Amino acid sequence: MKPRGQPKRRAEPVPIVLTPDEIALVRGLVIYEDPHIMALNKPSGLSSQGGRGQVNTLDELLWAFAKPGKARPRLIHRLDRDTSGVILTAKTKPAASFLGKHMMGRRFSKTYRAIVTPDAPEPAQGAIEAALRREELGREAYMRVCPPDHADAESARTRYRTISKAPGAALLELAPETGRMHQIRVHLASIGRPIAGDVRYGGALAVGGHAVPRLMLHAAALSFPHPEGGTKVIEAPTPADMQKLIDSLGLG
Repeated sequence: MKPRGQPKRRAEPVPIVLTPDEIALVRGLVIYEDPHIMALNKPSGLSSQGGRGQVNTLDELLWAFAKPGKARPRLIHRLDRDTSGVILTAKTKPAASFLGKHMMGRRFSKTYRAIVTPDAPEPAQGAIEAALRREELGREAYMRVCPPDHADAESARTRYRTISKAPGAALLELAPETGRMHQIRVHLASIGRPIAGDVRYGGALAVGGHAVPRLMLHAAALSFPHPEGGTKVIEAPTPADMQKLIDSLGLG
């Protein structure tokens, strides 16, 4: 007879064997590290976790930092596959618990940069407040703006500020106050300012005669309570392909 009242043991994750190139890749993404946390500058095109059949997610690449007798770093949050920028991990279980609690308490502040078309929003600075709902189309998931009283509605708010503008495009700074899937992308598309390269939500694939190689959305900075006290701010430099487009369009 099976004993009652004993908690089930969680299965330990099976280590992933990485190639030397994969190890070098993920080690090269590290932009900050201390005994508690490690932050990386995730490139566009790399799934954070559980990609659609993609083998090498960032979560799996973190096995490059595993040490005997210690847990590998744990992701604290995610970024969309096509979004680049700061992503945070915890190196210990206490740090993961601490950071998870404060993230749930909305004490994390995220700052993004995006190139939008065809012009800067009006007004140039403000907030987009529109409820969102998830919609499944085949194997794909989308978010849609919906009435706030819709049965599946999730409240969502994004602050924005125009940094610069040029004919046909603008560079924005964005701060989501909620963490809905694709929130920034859908909010900007809803006001007629989709992010360049965002095929899913109507973004342009060419701007001012320049090809847009991918989604032009970058998680530029992350501010959060540190396990040792105080507030830590980590910034990720703008990727070369996005900076090249910024310069080509005269948005720098």
